Amino acid sequence: MDHDVVVAGAGPNGLLLACELALAGIRPVVLERLPARSQVQKANGLVGQVLRLLDHRGLYEPLTGTPGAPRPVPRFVFGAFPLELHQLDENPLHALPVPQHRIEEVLEERAHALGITVRHGHELTGFTQDEAGVTVELRGPAGPERLRSRYLVGADGGRSTVRKLAGIGFPGVTSPDPVSRIAHVLLPEDVRTTADGEFLLPGCPVPFRPFTHTRTEHGVIVLAPLGPDTTMVATMEWGAGPVDETAPLTLDELRASIRRVTGADLALAPARTPGPFTPRRQVGHNTRLAESYRQGRVLLVGDAAHVHAATGGPGLNLGLQDAANLGWKLAAELHGWAPPGLLDSYQRERHPVGERVFMHSQAQTALMAPGPGTTAVRALFGELLAHPDNLGRIAALMAGSDVRYDADCPHPLAGRFVPDLTATTPDGPVRIAELARTGRPLLIDLTDGELGLTDPAAAWKDRVDLVTARCPQPPAGALLLRPDGYVASATEPDRADTDGLVRALHTWFGTPAPAHERPAPEDTHPRTNARPL
Repeated sequence: MDHDVVVAGAGPNGLLLACELALAGIRPVVLERLPARSQVQKANGLVGQVLRLLDHRGLYEPLTGTPGAPRPVPRFVFGAFPLELHQLDENPLHALPVPQHRIEEVLEERAHALGITVRHGHELTGFTQDEAGVTVELRGPAGPERLRSRYLVGADGGRSTVRKLAGIGFPGVTSPDPVSRIAHVLLPEDVRTTADGEFLLPGCPVPFRPFTHTRTEHGVIVLAPLGPDTTMVATMEWGAGPVDETAPLTLDELRASIRRVTGADLALAPARTPGPFTPRRQVGHNTRLAESYRQGRVLLVGDAAHVHAATGGPGLNLGLQDAANLGWKLAAELHGWAPPGLLDSYQRERHPVGERVFMHSQAQTALMAPGPGTTAVRALFGELLAHPDNLGRIAALMAGSDVRYDADCPHPLAGRFVPDLTATTPDGPVRIAELARTGRPLLIDLTDGELGLTDPAAAWKDRVDLVTARCPQPPAGALLLRPDGYVASATEPDRADTDGLVRALHTWFGTPAPAHERPAPEDTHPRTNARPL
C-alpha cells in the first residue's frame, strides 16, 4: 500500500480528517484538484459545538488569537428570528466569525506539522476497490498516476466525484427559490448606526440589527460589519425574475436587490480591507443527503455526504464533526483493534444528524419566505420562542448539542459531548479540552483515584489513557471519552460500576491486547498528567 488512507479534497473537512488520522498513527495523503488553496470566499464562520471540538484539538486559539475556552454568544438568529440567548440559564450555542480560507490555513498548518502530505493540483479521476484496498487514479502536473490505499474518503464537496463514482444515491429537494446574493462592500456615508450598533438605511423607518437575517415583505437582508471598511451584505429574494447564472455578481445587481428588499438605494463600493472577497450569487436551494456514507472501502464526509441551505451556518458544524467521528473509527479499523461494527457506526450516528440539519435548514428557509401565510406562521412561532424552554431547544438544535448517540449506559452524560470541566491534578488545574489534545481515548477519574479504576481497565492501556484528578461537585465519578469528545460511559460520583466500564471498553475499544503486547506501566504519553492505563 502507498498509503493507509487517501482523502480526496483539502477543504476543512478533508484536512481535519487527515489530522485526526495522523494523530491516531495512520498515514493519510490528501489530494486536492486546485493548484493552491482556494481564494474564493465561502463560509463566514463557525457555529455550534464544532468550536468545542476544535478547542479539544488546540485549534480554537489559533483561529481566535486568544487563549481560553469558547464562550457562548448572547444572540443568534433562526429563520430571521432573533434569538436572545443571554436569557437562558444554560446557553449551548457558540459562534465565531472567521472566513473559511483562514480555517483552511490553520488546518493545513496543523496537517503539515503532523507530517501529512497535501498534494495540490492532483485531481481524482477514478478508482476501483477490492477486498484489500482501493486503487485510486489521479491526474496531476506530471500526468496520470495511480495510488494504492486501504481506504478512500471523499471530502470533495457537493458535486463529489468520489460519491458519484461509488454509485451512492444523493436524494433530496431542489428549489428555484430563493436567489441569494452576498458581497463584502463599503457602505455609503448616508448609512448610519444607532447607539446599539443597528443600521439605519436611508428611507427605512425600522433599524436593521447587525449579523441578523431581517425579513421584509419582499425578502431578507443581512448586514454584518467585519471592520471599519468592510460590511458583508447579503439578500434573499423569492420570485424576483430570471437571473443570468453565468454572469458574475456585480455591486449594481446587489444594489438593485437591496432596493427591492428594503426600499433603500445604497451606493455600494468595494471593501477596502484585504480579502479575499468574492461576490457570490446562488440561485435556489439544493438540499440533499447521501443514501449511505459508506460503500465498501469508500466513505464520505462533509458536503460530499450532504448539502443544504447555509442559513444559520450549520455546514462546518456538521462536516467537521463527521470528520472527527470517522477519524478515530477508521484508525481503529486500520490498527486492527476495532470491535465489530465500529466503522459502520459512523453511518448510524452521523446520518441522523445530517437529517436534522436537512430538516431545520429547510424550515428556516420556509420561515423567511414572503407571503401572508408565512407571516401568520411567524407570529405563532414568535410567541413560542418567547418561552425559555422553546428558545433553549432551538439553541440546542442550532448548536448540535442535542445530539445524543446510543450508549449502553444510563448516566445522563452518556452519548453526549463532554461538558467543559476543569479538574485539579497534581500539576494544577486543567480543562478536559486540554487533556484531549492528542486525540486518544480518555478515562478520567474525577475522584482522584478513589474509584480504583486502574486495575479493571489495565488491559486497554495501549489505546486508552488514564487521568486521575479531582473536580468539585463532579457530574460523574468517571468519564470514558471517545476521541471525538463524546462520552462512551460515565459512572455516578460515589460508585465505580466497573462492570459497566469494562463493557463500554469492549464496546468502543475492542478486545484487549495480549498481556505481553501491552506497554510497560512506566510508559507515559505526552499529555498533561496523563499516562497509559
